[in-house]
Amino acid sequence: MEEKNYTGLIPGNETGVIIDSAASEEFRDVQEAKAFYETVKNRLLAVNDWDQLAGVASAAFQLVDKNGQEVNRSVQVGDYFKIDIPGPGSGAGQGYDWVQVEDLKEVSQQDVESVGLRVRPSTNPLTPDDSIAHFYSADSTSTFIVTRENNKITATIYDRNTKPNTETGTVVDKIRDVAAGVGAILGGSKMQWKGLATGLVSVK
Repeated sequence: MEEKNYTGLIPGNETGVIIDSAASEEFRDVQEAKAFYETVKNRLLAVNDWDQLAGVASAAFQLVDKNGQEVNRSVQVGDYFKIDIPGPGSGAGQGYDWVQVEDLKEVSQQDVESVGLRVRPSTNPLTPDDSIAHFYSADSTSTFIVTRENNKITATIYDRNTKPNTETGTVVDKIRDVAAGVGAILGGSKMQWKGLATGLVSVK
């Protein structure tokens, strides 16, 4: 799949697996596409609503600020996602998987608008435990981007350097993270992100 990296947020893949997901909609004219791009952009930044867009089997996402407080607003750099995936949760994450937003950018060029954010597995900000509280390793990233090119809008999710987390502090978490990470790599992440991409650009 061709990368839509106008924001420059997508890292190179040095290790692990590449997982790409995308969905798009075309409109009759540029003005209609521009208007809908604003809707899709707002959906992307409203992380707490992602599960409603992605469908019934989706993980649930809760935005948490730098101080560990749950918030209901557009995502910002430094925020965390508290993620409730189907199945057993992370012990280090107190039942959840955690990622932190490390970058967010928006660009506007002639005939192109694009906005995206990149997250990386993180520690649980609510505890002093320095273990990565996610089934993917700290090398892994997920980059979420929506782009308007003329009258076409595309939502894309790029997982890079994707591999299971084997550095957790307990044997139970290590078994859980490897099992969940392998399952995600073999199809779970693709299914989750395809559902989200489709929901982001849905005109219904």
